[in-house]
Amino acid sequence: MLDSSSQEALTTLVTKLEDALIAQDAERVAGLFAESGFWRDLTAFTWNIKTCEGRTAIRDMADAQLPAIWPRSLRLNLSEPITSTDGVVEGWLSFETETGRGVGHIRIKDGEIWTFMTALHELKGHEETCGSHRPFGAEHGHDPKRRTWKEKLADEAATLGYETQPYVLIIGGGQGGIALGARLRQLGVSTIIIDRHARPGDQWRSRYKSLCLHDPVWYDHLPYIPFPPNWPVFTPKDKIGDWLEMYTKVMELNYWSKTRAKSASWNDDRKEWTVTVDRDGQEVTLHPKQLVMATGMSGKPSIPRFPGQDVFRGEQQHSSQHPGPDAYRGKKVVVIGSNNSAHDICAALWEGGADVTMVQRSSTLVVKSSTLMDVCMKDSYSEQALAKGITTEKADLTAASIPYAMLPEIGIREYEEIRRRDADFYTALEKVGFMLDFGEDGSGLAMKYMRRGSGYYIDVGACDLVIDGSIKLKSGVGVDRLTEDAVVLSDGTELPADLVVYATGFGPMNEWAAELISQEVADKIGRCWGLGSGTTRDPGPWEGELRNMWKPTMQEGLWFHGGNLSQSRHYSRYLALQLKAREAGLDTPVWDLSAPHHTR
Repeated sequence: MLDSSSQEALTTLVTKLEDALIAQDAERVAGLFAESGFWRDLTAFTWNIKTCEGRTAIRDMADAQLPAIWPRSLRLNLSEPITSTDGVVEGWLSFETETGRGVGHIRIKDGEIWTFMTALHELKGHEETCGSHRPFGAEHGHDPKRRTWKEKLADEAATLGYETQPYVLIIGGGQGGIALGARLRQLGVSTIIIDRHARPGDQWRSRYKSLCLHDPVWYDHLPYIPFPPNWPVFTPKDKIGDWLEMYTKVMELNYWSKTRAKSASWNDDRKEWTVTVDRDGQEVTLHPKQLVMATGMSGKPSIPRFPGQDVFRGEQQHSSQHPGPDAYRGKKVVVIGSNNSAHDICAALWEGGADVTMVQRSSTLVVKSSTLMDVCMKDSYSEQALAKGITTEKADLTAASIPYAMLPEIGIREYEEIRRRDADFYTALEKVGFMLDFGEDGSGLAMKYMRRGSGYYIDVGACDLVIDGSIKLKSGVGVDRLTEDAVVLSDGTELPADLVVYATGFGPMNEWAAELISQEVADKIGRCWGLGSGTTRDPGPWEGELRNMWKPTMQEGLWFHGGNLSQSRHYSRYLALQLKAREAGLDTPVWDLSAPHHTR
């Protein structure tokens, strides 16, 4: 039970913070934080996605931004409980600035602010057409020139991109592009989404047939339309494909299928892009003001180069091209890689009667799906969480309130428990030679995902096949070369093969910018994804947020949107608000838009 002194301390501190913000007194604001305190802002104060760490950074940001942002109020949300655990008191907030309204979260420790999160949720005068702002639909009265809802949509679809230009062009029509398109639609921002596939959802339908989401349903909702209560916990790929197609139609998105972006260039005088696309064989030139790359958190398929690939007589596929096991019964298959796709493909091939060998070149983080859900997700994304009033949005914001710098410590505690629970499982994997890790600092899957976007497998059964030898394993070796009918490993082992699958991941997102725009622009932007942790594939210095994701980049008018379904849902809100603010002509002074540390 929360004691009255803790609630009084939090109320008093929030009042002091409100007074300092409204007075635009950066010194007073920073002085309310612990020396090692955090302020994480999602667009509301920085027009960026930024975490300020320590009083100096907080003071510098407040000094620069408060005169432009004009805070109007900061209040505890008394409809949400104030809690106290281990000396940390926390509560939910609401606030207003000159241009927007938002929600926040605060934690205090020893009478000082430990963490503070502010998230912009709407722009004044530009609210979403939802709830009390929903469209009327019917047109009562009399009008001989009346156009029906369907006719108006048809007119828009026929003219947008030809007679009129979209304000935003989204390249990539998977879950990321669709979620962002839905947000922009509700904000009245003219948008076209383009995708090379024939139908929305084909990004999923075209993958190997055994693919299912590894994240549970409570984590995966799209904006506005949650999955129904009978939806499976783990969604099969074709089911999510059908849902995306339905969603695109119901949300009335301008979605151009069978469309490929050929080139793009920025005109600094006109402040717009010229983008040439091939729309089902017709070349169309578009002139959006904002260009969003929603091609997924990864870039182009990464296919390693080995001597002999040109002489190998069997099939070679990247995992993204693998159709499934049906054609390979009785065939010998070598899968290069040991992460999610590699395990899924190996298991499906074994079930389909193939002789399959996994080549593990480096260690892999493995966690059982059931244990991951119980230890890491049960309190946030589950039926139990919903029963306690933790909606998906509240879970999203709670997660967002924890600065990235604090996550490794949390992950280390969780994975110590996971390793304890599943000790026999990990011993059995290591006994057959499988190389395990739990992140370089033991912080687990979430941090490995944020740092590098690869190097892990959420086990849904394939590990049992590795343990009992059904999936053969060669670990700690590389590929030396291919011959006409085999893969030769670095230790001299020859693996006869009819098919080689390269489950070797993807390159960084800015590779798409290099291909579509120029290498110069790609280098100007720098790497996408990663935190600057100084771990493998995530070089420092520490940046504290995911590089270039959902926020302004060094190239004006160019944005990146990607990640899993949860990130596509949550961060599409902040990207959409940034785009809407620019479309509406609002002042958007960006805090700390800095040059990249790394270009590749």
